[in-house]
Amino acid sequence: MKDETPLFPFGFGLSYTSFAYSGLTVTPGAESVSFEVKNTGSRAGDEIAEVYVTLPKSSDEPFRKLIGYTRVTLAAGASEKVTIPVPALYLKVFSTEKNGWERLGGDYEIEVGGSSAERQ
Repeated sequence: MKDETPLFPFGFGLSYTSFAYSGLTVTPGAESVSFEVKNTGSRAGDEIAEVYVTLPKSSDEPFRKLIGYTRVTLAAGASEKVTIPVPALYLKVFSTEKNGWERLGGDYEIEVGGSSAERQ
């Protein structure tokens, strides 16, 4: 695997406005993720709000993965609270020893943003 930065990160899109994310909250058990999206630009626009997770180190999966997304349409200066459900399977890994999916103990990092490169 080469350590290269892609020209266009996953989720990259062209827009004529800009967006900001704030107020990230995760429900107990990580059943859903909520946050505020604000159109900080001078014109209306659409944003694909994306939710990413990085599993605990014990999972041996060092990359973040997309676990949810939704389209948000906002007028200039407007904001909206967004809630995205998180399917339980997306937080699990397959155990060959147990021949099934399991959720590992440890720290899960949840991030939101407009692309894999622009997240909080």
